[in-house]
Amino acid sequence: MARYLVKFKGDVLLALLPLVVICGMLSVTSLVTAQVFQRVFEGDLSGLIKWMLILTGAWFLVQAVSVLHELLQARAIRRLNNAVREDMAEALLRMSHQDYHAKGAGEYLSRFTNDVNQIENLAWKPFFQLVEAAATSLFSVIALLTIHWSLVLAALLTTVVMVFVPQLFNKRMEALGAVCSEEQAKATGALKDLLSGRDVLRSFGREVRFSQGAGKASDQIEKPRYRLAYVKGFVSAGVGCVNVICQVLVTGLVGLLAIWGYTQAGSLAAGGNLCGMLSNGLGSIAGLLLSFSSAKPFFEKITVRTEEAETHARMELEPLADAITLENLRFQYGKRPILHNLSLQFQKGGKYAITGPSGCGKSTLLKLLLGWLPGYSGAIRFDGKDAKEFTPEQLGRQMSYIEQNVFLFNSTIRDNITLGETFTDAQMEKALRDSALIGDLAAMPDGLDTIVGEEGGNLSGGQKQRVAIARALIHNRSILLVDEGTSALDQKNADIVEKSLLANPDLTLILVSHHLTEARKGQFSEVYELEPPAASYAS
Repeated sequence: MARYLVKFKGDVLLALLPLVVICGMLSVTSLVTAQVFQRVFEGDLSGLIKWMLILTGAWFLVQAVSVLHELLQARAIRRLNNAVREDMAEALLRMSHQDYHAKGAGEYLSRFTNDVNQIENLAWKPFFQLVEAAATSLFSVIALLTIHWSLVLAALLTTVVMVFVPQLFNKRMEALGAVCSEEQAKATGALKDLLSGRDVLRSFGREVRFSQGAGKASDQIEKPRYRLAYVKGFVSAGVGCVNVICQVLVTGLVGLLAIWGYTQAGSLAAGGNLCGMLSNGLGSIAGLLLSFSSAKPFFEKITVRTEEAETHARMELEPLADAITLENLRFQYGKRPILHNLSLQFQKGGKYAITGPSGCGKSTLLKLLLGWLPGYSGAIRFDGKDAKEFTPEQLGRQMSYIEQNVFLFNSTIRDNITLGETFTDAQMEKALRDSALIGDLAAMPDGLDTIVGEEGGNLSGGQKQRVAIARALIHNRSILLVDEGTSALDQKNADIVEKSLLANPDLTLILVSHHLTEARKGQFSEVYELEPPAASYAS
């Protein structure tokens, strides 16, 4: 939390400045009010009018500065929230493939929405409120000092009590904050799953399950918040009782001072008001400190431990010059073996097909080459260099990957192909032609500027795969890994794409296929047929 406040100290201090001015002005208005009452007691009409005009001007100034404060605070919170989300995104990028996919998108979505909202409500807003409470307390003490020094002593004793009491509940609030975050993430995942299955439920006449599921997920989101608010309210009420006792004692002291003649009679009004401001300020400090404790688990999520060292310390992987070599490669998911003592070689510019029955490790092999699955034994070498010496990002700069389940962003076809990079018209046209996408664009009024919809919903399965192929081709990686990347294409377009890939002499192609015709097999440099794990052990 402190790191973000320091990072944006300029915005934060700018928002705090008018807030402190407001707190000071409120104490001033209390003292001015005392002068108004004193003039009433003295029967001084002209003095009464003068102090009433001063009081009116002071309140107008408070209102004007309040508008400025709200604007500056909203801007500061916006930048703080954006910084938190940027760090969340960076943390997700640094996670390993396995760690990232160990959790669903619903949980990550919850972090960007629910967690940031909780951070705003439990950290940023309470921080400004804490400064307001502290400034209010400070100026109230100064104002009380102008009445009598004994009131300052009473205020200090009250502060000690009000700061000590909340410490008794810190651990309890931290635990509740952690539970709240975890349960809301689960509920958001369940709601995402329900929304994805809307059409299935409607087609089978199970609308009631959708409605009940939405209600249940909503209650799962609200229930932990309710528990947190309930306990927080109970604690604040207890602290508030202590606060009331302190307030009554200080108010009684002001009355005694007026009776004994140590202060003006008009100070009764100011003293009561200032004591109330002091009590409210100190009382709110207790609850605000508890909020910081509740926010701690949300900040802890932002820091993600990675299995890899800092990437800048590693050497870059050069473009393939000779071959990719697999030596006695072994891999298993948990206790289930997938690959056993696999040794293969892929020469630069060669065209290779990987075939075999389901579960024999074809897709796993591609993910191992990409560096997504680090927990293997044996060796994967690029021109003799161990793949473990490079990060998945460095390996990815030399390889493109096309999988069967294509993901497209909810933007234009052009953006999904270029991913924001700039390419020449000639490069774009070649990628469109080699991917067989150019024919589809001719039938689209907006062409490359056609919006694909969420997860490519406006395109057919074949069109989505052609966009993915064009994306891989235009980025001009020297190694192309294809996992059933043409499975959704009709035979004509599949032939166009595969012919283009096979004819490129500079491209090292590794293609996974469940169904490869004998005629097509002859066009590959080598066809490797993987065996199921049991058969591998037997051999």
